This record gives sequence, C-alpha cells and structure tokens, in this order.
Amino acid sequence: MSTPNAGRGAAVSIAASALFAAIFLIAGSLPGWGSGEIFGWRVVLTLLTLALIVPFVAWGRAEVRTLLVRVRRRPALLLPGAFAAGLVGVQLWLFMWAPLNGMALSVSFGYFLLPLTMVLAGRLFFGDKLSPLRKLAVAAAGLGVLHQALSAGGLAWPTLLVCLAYPIYFVLRRKIGFDTLAAFGAELLAMLPLGIYLIVAGPHGASGGVSGGPSNGGLWAVLVIGVLGGLAMVLYLLASKWLPLSLFGLLSYVEPVLLVGVSLFLGEVLGFSALLTYGPILLALVFLGIDGRRPSRTLGE
Repeated sequence: MSTPNAGRGAAVSIAASALFAAIFLIAGSLPGWGSGEIFGWRVVLTLLTLALIVPFVAWGRAEVRTLLVRVRRRPALLLPGAFAAGLVGVQLWLFMWAPLNGMALSVSFGYFLLPLTMVLAGRLFFGDKLSPLRKLAVAAAGLGVLHQALSAGGLAWPTLLVCLAYPIYFVLRRKIGFDTLAAFGAELLAMLPLGIYLIVAGPHGASGGVSGGPSNGGLWAVLVIGVLGGLAMVLYLLASKWLPLSLFGLLSYVEPVLLVGVSLFLGEVLGFSALLTYGPILLALVFLGIDGRRPSRTLGE
C-alpha cells in the first residue's frame, strides 16, 4: 500500500467517523421528530446520494454489475440478502432512536464492543486465529462487560443489539458475497417502501412540515442526516479500499469515542464507576491496535 493511499485512507476514515457522529448529534437534537420518520428520510436520501455517486465511478459500476450477475445466476441469494437488509435497517433505526430517547451511551457502548465481537465472529465463522494479544483483548473486554452487567443489572438491549446483530450482518454479507457498497444500496432499496411509509405516516408528512414554520429547520436537519449518511458510507468504503486491514480496523475505534462525546454533549452522564467499564474496554482496544500492526493472516489460516 503506497503512502499517498494510506494517508488518504486515514483521512477519509476519520472523516467517515466524524460524519457518523454528526448524524448521531443531529438526530439527538430533533425533539418533535420521531425516530421512524427520521429513519425514513435517511433511507430515501442516503439512497439518492448513493445513486448520484456510485454510477459515476468505475469501481461503483463494477460492483453493480457483479451484484446483478450473482443474483441472476443464483436468485436464492435474494432471501439472505433480504434478511441482511432487515438487520441493517434495524441498526439504522436504532442509530436515530437512541439519541432521542436517552440511550445514546448504551448504543455507544455497543460500538465499543463491536470490534471485539467481530473478532469472536471471525474466529467462529471463518476460523481466524486468535493471537495472544487478541486473547488478552477479549479477556480485558470481558472484564468491562462483566462490570457493566453487574453494576447495571445487565447490558442494555441497545448495546446487545449493536454488538451482537452487527457481526451477524457482516458475516452474512461476506458469506454470500454481498459486502460491497452496491449491495448496501440494494439493501436501502429494499427498505425504501417502509421508509416512504414512515415519512408519509409521520407527524410532519412527506412535506416535512414546511408550512408549519419552526419545523422547517427540523426538515433541513433531517435532509442533512440523509445526505451525510450516503457520504459517510462512500468514505467508509474508500477507506477500506485504500488502507491496510490492520490500520482500517484501528481507525474504526475513532467512531465510538466520538459517539460517547456526543452522548455526553446531549446530557447523558458517565459516573466514576464507568472507569471500571470503559477502562478495560479501552485496554482491549489498545491490545487490538498493537496486534493490528503485525502482519495479518488470511481468513482460514
């Protein structure tokens, strides 16, 4: 990997994380807007944003052609593809719902755990080797999770939904060969009827309440969420193409840190005991970061 590509990859990865955090912040600053309504606008506008980008870049057109050929040859792939669309649809909705309902920290904690549950998923489904550092990372994270479970009477359901359902989504996409931006666009297309329904049935309707005065600012915020969602996914994919896998994984930890910051900005509180939860998790991420700098093995080795 050349230095210019690595530098650009790091820049777009951090930019993608910043855009996702901005979406989280904007969604949490929209009282009077339901999460379903915001989700609907995000689906419609993210799909529109991708439609204005993917067909005009060579790799995007290649992904679309590959996807269509695979589906034409094996129509049965549409079934797991629809299931994947359902999984990611729930995640997109949760990302809108949590900051509006005082659960932003729970979702952020789920994203802190996600890299570690992905390590376990790789081991379980692809036979990835767990190096000593990865084993230490899993053990350290386990201590943080145990403390959180004991102090809070269990892990919150948004935390579990993020750190357990997302690995299923990623594993399924890789198994069926749908781990591309074109496939994500197809998933959004499958969600489009639901998104349109939620917009029309929402309190602001298809017009976003433009004639309602104050809600007009909310409409612009929702439009921004949709466009930023599409741009963030494009940048995320570019980062995955330009960066070595180890550095790409390490930079993915920027997002949950930013999400915690957004959660605190929105008024949620971290007590002193949170050090016993987040401390081991951060230590686990350090172990993974160090391990990621070592030469990686291919899947199944």
